[in-house]
Amino acid sequence: MAFNSIKTLLADAELVTPDQFTEWSKQWKVAVDSGSEESLLGFFSRERGLAEDQFLQTLADQLDWQFVDLRKVNISAEVRKRISTKVAFQYTVIPVREDPGSLQVAVSNPFDSGLLNAVQYDAGGPVEFALAPKLEIEKALKKYYGVGAETLDELEDDDEPIELHISEDKEITEGDQEASVIKFVNQIIWEAFQDRATDIHFEPEEDDLRIRYRVDGILHQAPMPPQLKRFQSALISRIKVMSGMDIAEKRLPQDGRINVRIKGEELDIRVSTVPTVYGESVSLRLLTRGKIFLSLDKLGFQQVDEEALRDIIVKPHGIMLVTGPTGSGKSTSLYAFLSSINSVQKRIITIEEPVEYELKGINQIAVRSDIGLTFAMGLRHILRQDPNVVMVGEIRDMETAEIAIRASLTGHLVFSTLHTNDAPSAFTRLIDMGIEPFLVASSVEAVMAQRLVRTICEHCKTEQKVEADYLRKIGFPEEEIGSAKFYYGPGCEECRQLGYQGRLAIYELLVMNEAIRPLILSRAAASTISQRAIELGMRTLRIDGWQKVKAGITTIEEVLRVTQSEEHMGALAEES
Repeated sequence: MAFNSIKTLLADAELVTPDQFTEWSKQWKVAVDSGSEESLLGFFSRERGLAEDQFLQTLADQLDWQFVDLRKVNISAEVRKRISTKVAFQYTVIPVREDPGSLQVAVSNPFDSGLLNAVQYDAGGPVEFALAPKLEIEKALKKYYGVGAETLDELEDDDEPIELHISEDKEITEGDQEASVIKFVNQIIWEAFQDRATDIHFEPEEDDLRIRYRVDGILHQAPMPPQLKRFQSALISRIKVMSGMDIAEKRLPQDGRINVRIKGEELDIRVSTVPTVYGESVSLRLLTRGKIFLSLDKLGFQQVDEEALRDIIVKPHGIMLVTGPTGSGKSTSLYAFLSSINSVQKRIITIEEPVEYELKGINQIAVRSDIGLTFAMGLRHILRQDPNVVMVGEIRDMETAEIAIRASLTGHLVFSTLHTNDAPSAFTRLIDMGIEPFLVASSVEAVMAQRLVRTICEHCKTEQKVEADYLRKIGFPEEEIGSAKFYYGPGCEECRQLGYQGRLAIYELLVMNEAIRPLILSRAAASTISQRAIELGMRTLRIDGWQKVKAGITTIEEVLRVTQSEEHMGALAEES
């Protein structure tokens, strides 16, 4: 359609005046020449101060077309087959439904004659066009065709063997135009970054290659094209090339690392492969540099616990342990502790597996088990380096535990982690490893257990009614049942319908004192130590979780999920 016709149409619809059309068209062309991919109508709606769906709704009425809300439409597989993947992605269009005698196709730019002709030719029959926002069409394409479907379509059309190569200092962008297999892997990483994912898992199955993202600690399956399994070998080989692995070795596990930039942000990706029955399973851990550096007051501690921690981390000697399962934020807490005490007067050395984030002014050593550099060996040599503070990534055996305790008793402050469910269990775990109780009691200054809970999306946060009987059943403080308010997120565009956005830790801090020490010396059970610590004022993970529920930060379900009470979660589902 000619520009003058578009100008008249938009003026008749009272969307854009002729003068605005002339001026904004020039601005849009300049933006496109500078690399912008925004459509003409998208530009107009933004300049007009209207949401794109509102702008297109008015235009649809003027054209006598239908406006489609793709979020409320379920598109069948048969309808999707009417338009090829190539045309759907190239022109950002999607078939919506098939009526007797015609196919309805949603588009966001009705003025592109090339688009309209391509769709009509591809459909092979009459087409009825409808309008929908470009962003909603793109989301629907990923949902129904799968991430990177157009890239795999190119691969299917290409009979030539795939050549794998890697570009140094690679910047990943959404519109990467490299070879198809390279482009597809880049798209997967791009999508994960956009979704705030911390991990990407490529999981081979008998007749499929499943790709899942971990967002805020929860796994979500990414929609993928059905033909993905055919390209499993090429995709995994590409990842191995990027991470410096041996692509010929498929029988043994391998580890690697990829450094990329996305939107100018440095992304460090740790790659792990293991052989499975149906091929190699690949896991990518995405670490965004700069996002870990939280100060102590930003970690979400209750004031009394924060004050206690500040006293502990400046002690001249002793051991401070952080416990919790993998992915519970232990490293973030330890880095925050180190950053808080880092100064010119203190020599701080760490040994980690791997070094997740580089801290300025701190000497960091990476464990290399393949050449004999273990936690124990590294720690032994660190003590000859005259450190004031030592951080050991994890105490996992008696030898490491013994050296750490000896270091604390000889004037070093030691930070480390243990895999236990709560703080009191750390003492019994060290004793079970073979450490004498008197050494544990005299060296450990404090143990902090933690979990990560998802925080409620601020954009769709809504008050929630919870029955008093249920709150009593799950152990919510009786005195606060009548006054507490509860919230949840029903889901919105900002949180991608999840109801949560971001995470925060809940804590349990046990500080060593003269009442706890005799229990450790007598090898008391963890439950006995826990009961005594609670009597002395320790707040458990559950209690700290309730504080954050009352503050409207997280939900009851989240606190129950991470504090191991699945039966209560089922009861909550029945309540609602």
